[in-house]
Amino acid sequence: MEDEVDSRERNVSRRRLLQSGAVLGTASVAGCFGMFNDGDGNTTPQNANVSDFRGTGPLVEGNFRGSGRLAQGRPYPGGTSINDLPDLSGDLALYIGGGEGGIYMDLIDKLESIYPDFSVEPQSAGSASLAQTIVNEVENGVSRGDVFWSIDASSLGYVADNDAYEPLSDEAVSAVGNSQFVGDDNAWAGVAGRARAVPYNTNRLSASDIPNKVQQFPETSALQGTMGWAPTYGAFKSFVTAMRLIRGDEATRQWLVDMREAGTERYGNEYAISQNVANGSLAAGFANHYYALRVKNQRPNAPLELAFTEGDAGGLVNISGAMKIQGTDKGELVDNFVRHLLSAEAQEFFATVSFSYPMIKGVEPVAGLPTVDELSPPDIQLSRLSNVQETIELMESANVSP
Repeated sequence: MEDEVDSRERNVSRRRLLQSGAVLGTASVAGCFGMFNDGDGNTTPQNANVSDFRGTGPLVEGNFRGSGRLAQGRPYPGGTSINDLPDLSGDLALYIGGGEGGIYMDLIDKLESIYPDFSVEPQSAGSASLAQTIVNEVENGVSRGDVFWSIDASSLGYVADNDAYEPLSDEAVSAVGNSQFVGDDNAWAGVAGRARAVPYNTNRLSASDIPNKVQQFPETSALQGTMGWAPTYGAFKSFVTAMRLIRGDEATRQWLVDMREAGTERYGNEYAISQNVANGSLAAGFANHYYALRVKNQRPNAPLELAFTEGDAGGLVNISGAMKIQGTDKGELVDNFVRHLLSAEAQEFFATVSFSYPMIKGVEPVAGLPTVDELSPPDIQLSRLSNVQETIELMESANVSP
């Protein structure tokens, strides 16, 4: 009982710390929608080119900063500018995981417009499907791709586990600020992050109502019959896989059963969950952090906030990332391409267009979110999230159909 009280006190303290930075609330909206400065009284105009800020070399065509409410008034981005990287030149066969509503292809279009001698031939499908295709092609000696850009670490891990990759250069991955977001043997590099979070309606719940351990959710009275989840979502399956790795299969199955019996409602996707939380039909839910941001970007006065659990599967930070496919003869170009995805411009794009977590130092997340370093994700290798089939079977045994 004492441990439970201590845990709750730490939870309240952490929530207050996060809310003092105002993750999504009124203070964060006011601050984020205003004009931040760089400490010398200079402000960054909305919709200016990131390279205009840096003033290094010729101007880069195209705007890399989003134009929505949450993108306004941001400080100068840090990191290496595209202007300071070698030009992209040549053709790349890109296997790109579906998702993000075509946002990633918008970035590719920008790079192609900047570099007239660079072109990308994309093949798009689900990340898991492409990972299987890559492994099959490599095993049969008919590899057709140069680079794989997956929306999740599990698919990257599957390709790596089957030795269907070639290591990225040290130079290509050096910009990543956290070693957890680089695969063993430089198999892949994370380029954008997403954190599991708990969006909650501030008219129905306070931060202190939400435990800092996801295992405590089924027994928390304030969350009984008030939460939503999307079991068919890949991000949810990765979350359950992480729980299996941390707590074991039986404890994970029991948690799923307990949450189902506590009346957790099923939704088709996590954006719908975040919308329903904002509307008040749900008090809280399980979702990637950026869905709440997308709602808040459209409805700045929505009674919507985010909570983050600590050191468990509920605090998982997953990534989209890129890897070099075995058999490519474009290895140097792939390395340079990955360096561009980790440039100041591209990271500002991910942060302000898709509301993802940037992977490099010097580019801040939007809306006063805690940085990755301020979160408390579980200490697991993201490549181990590739074992999804056992997760699917476990979810079915708990009568939570994936």
